[in-house]
Amino acid sequence: MAIESNVAASGSIWQIPQQWWRKKIVPVIANLKFAITLVLIIAVLSITGTVIEQGETPGFYQTNYPEHPALFGFLTWKVIQVIGLDHVYRTWWYLGLLLLFGISLMTCTFTTQLPMLKSARKWKFYENPKFFQRLALSAEIDDRDLTALSEQLQAQKYKIFTEGDKLYARKGLIGKIGPIVVHIGMILTLLGGVWGAMTGFIGQEMVPSGDTFQVKNILDAGPLARNQIPKDWSVKVNRFWIDYTPAGTIDQFYSDLSVIDNSSKKELDRQTIHVNKPLKYDGVYYYQTDWSISGVKVRINNSPIFRLPMAQLGQGVQNRIWGTWIPTKPDLSEGVSLLAKDLQGTLLVYDTKGQLVSSVRAGSALEVNGVTLKVLEVIGGTGLQIKADPGIPIVYLGFGLLMLGVVMSYFSHSQIWAVTKDGKLYLGGRTNRAQVVFERETIELIERLQDTPPVGITSDLQVPTAVN
Repeated sequence: MAIESNVAASGSIWQIPQQWWRKKIVPVIANLKFAITLVLIIAVLSITGTVIEQGETPGFYQTNYPEHPALFGFLTWKVIQVIGLDHVYRTWWYLGLLLLFGISLMTCTFTTQLPMLKSARKWKFYENPKFFQRLALSAEIDDRDLTALSEQLQAQKYKIFTEGDKLYARKGLIGKIGPIVVHIGMILTLLGGVWGAMTGFIGQEMVPSGDTFQVKNILDAGPLARNQIPKDWSVKVNRFWIDYTPAGTIDQFYSDLSVIDNSSKKELDRQTIHVNKPLKYDGVYYYQTDWSISGVKVRINNSPIFRLPMAQLGQGVQNRIWGTWIPTKPDLSEGVSLLAKDLQGTLLVYDTKGQLVSSVRAGSALEVNGVTLKVLEVIGGTGLQIKADPGIPIVYLGFGLLMLGVVMSYFSHSQIWAVTKDGKLYLGGRTNRAQVVFERETIELIERLQDTPPVGITSDLQVPTAVN
């Protein structure tokens, strides 16, 4: 007896948390207002992640979000990095909100939508004429059977069930499935976003024309992104060039890229990319985002060809200038500076005192400090943003289901019952939306069932005075 009482006690103790969860927590999570509140919070945080630059270096935030004066009186680089506003979409609190919203959708699906669908699939016949008086739309017709009614309903795409002198017909059950498909689509979209945040990465590289590289400069990456970063293959920049307008401004810049297998050195793919046309290989995207002048090839008298790097002077985006210093004596006591602002080939030559000596184009030479300086080539560099997001296919699938579910939800679930009794046909129906359309179709159906005009209906036609 003691053992049985202990088992019963333990069973009741286990039931208490279940009942508390079912009665207290589940109704809150499945509540529409709760879900809308979560959506608004997620939307505000997403806007924050759009306004504040994501994945930049600490120096960037220190420069653009200083402590004095703080933006809006509180937003500084310290606040941004402590809270995680520099990588909003990968923070635990943002992903937690997405997870909570997904749980809310799933709870609503299982507690509300699926039971509604199950209820809609169930049906039964009615034989008591009093039932039809409770329907939104009903009628009573003399000397009619179910045959003509069945033909009319079939013409209107109803699915018909009959049993003796009773009839049930319905259409638009897909409208009950639509909300469930919408929820599934939203859940998949959330899962895709979370999976992309956990496994994706964003990198950036500035690569000189002719060089081969692997992704090293990772700006932002999820905790599971290691397998997405390319290791077995590299990318070679075969050539980078810029098309200029007649006015001298940039029209478009291009990169001719090859994917190279690291072990066999075989070219696996080759594409020319430009802005808005990336290279995609093995789930990794290479976007053309920037450019630079990485170096210059020169020869002094009959010396070998030197490839000298050029550094960007200043941090501005407009009117950027790159420069390098070229020694003209073996002991480096004298030299000249070369400055360039584009890849059109014209360089400015300055002496050690900062005085402009001359200008020279690529392929030309000039006499300076007693030597012949020939500029053979100005080497451009391509700025690439490298991105992988394995969650994108899941997001696309979820978005597609979301759109499909929205379309499905517009279908009205309409039901019609009928019974013949004592020489009369009792008819009635209801629908969950498009009340006016349903009423018009049903009235037309009744009129077609009669040999006389609508006034020949022997009892009242009950039409609701207000339609929601």
